[in-house]
Amino acid sequence: MNVGVKSRSARKTIRPAGARTSVRLCLLDGFSLTCGEQTRSLSRGAQRLLALLAISDRPLNRAFVSGVLWPDSSERHASAALRSALWRFSQPDDGPATVMASPQTLALATHVEVDLRDAVAVGTALVSSGSVPEAVDVSMFTSDLLSDWYEDWAAVARERFRQLRLHALEAMCRLLAANGCTARAVEAGLAAVASEPLRESAHRVLIDAHLAEGNVGEALRQYESFRVLLRDELGVEPSALMEALISRVRGR
Repeated sequence: MNVGVKSRSARKTIRPAGARTSVRLCLLDGFSLTCGEQTRSLSRGAQRLLALLAISDRPLNRAFVSGVLWPDSSERHASAALRSALWRFSQPDDGPATVMASPQTLALATHVEVDLRDAVAVGTALVSSGSVPEAVDVSMFTSDLLSDWYEDWAAVARERFRQLRLHALEAMCRLLAANGCTARAVEAGLAAVASEPLRESAHRVLIDAHLAEGNVGEALRQYESFRVLLRDELGVEPSALMEALISRVRGR
């Protein structure tokens, strides 16, 4: 995800310039902001501001930000709340810059690393390129985005990322199995199934990974487990695609 900040001259960084310290914002499986080795303590408003800016791939209009973050407040009070959150980032002892601001827009500072953006970039590459990056790890796709945040904007972003990470895990499982990396393929398939137990496509790629290892018994056991779960939870049977796969297995 590209921050999209194009004009530094039209935007000021909220903090005096100084020695660059690594800054990392984590949004997967909870919120944290670290500057070097230190974890910063932020108000809820400041956390929400950083999260919204990190989720966006472009600078956001100030009025839009205040309206999204404080939807039940008047325009005046929402603007005041936004100014208060921004003031927190302008204090001299508050660590490296995290927000870039112009009179009209706000964006996350370009040097801030974000785990969500890393995962989205790798996940998109996995789904679209047909290859597995060497550095990719299953753990990158096992956590939800801000799982305990209930604001509408966070819920929408969480569902969008959930779909990407599930597709990424399935693609990883399929590609690794095709390349003979069956142990890692099974690991990715198990992660996909654990993330969404009722997702049939996850069970199918896991079954294929077991078959790639030559473990027909594991494949059939996975199918039976899914069939019982689907019947108990939803009262339906596996799809024709799944039944065709299992028919081929049993016909070996």
